[in-house]
Amino acid sequence: MTDWTRELADQAMIRRAADLYALGADRRDKALWRSVMAQDYLLEGPGFTTRGREANLASIDLLTRMFRRTQHRVHQLVATIEGDDANGETYCTADHLLHDRDAVLTWAIRYQDRWRREEDGMWRFVHRRLIVDWEETRSVTLGAAA
Repeated sequence: MTDWTRELADQAMIRRAADLYALGADRRDKALWRSVMAQDYLLEGPGFTTRGREANLASIDLLTRMFRRTQHRVHQLVATIEGDDANGETYCTADHLLHDRDAVLTWAIRYQDRWRREEDGMWRFVHRRLIVDWEETRSVTLGAAA
């Protein structure tokens, strides 16, 4: 594999980790999250810090208690790779269907990310810093599946 094709493959695997992270949140799938989080994963956000993969997996239970459903969309992701480490920023929109009314809380998110290629060749999150640039709450009309 040439350096150029290796770079493309690594970028694709890093993007896939971000997509699976979002999917895992929406499906409340701890196995999916486990597959993209390093054992020493650290998540920081407004007013909280959660250390370790197992502690972060419990966040899925919190999502369930806080919201009926969520829908995360990953937009652009820019990563700089140096060997088996990468740093970058991921833009995301996260919609949260509230429990107490037919309304959605939307966050415009930027994650400042660090990834590591682990022994099995997979890229996993080592650190995510969640930045909410703004939020919006709006009424919604629910479909049959909601």
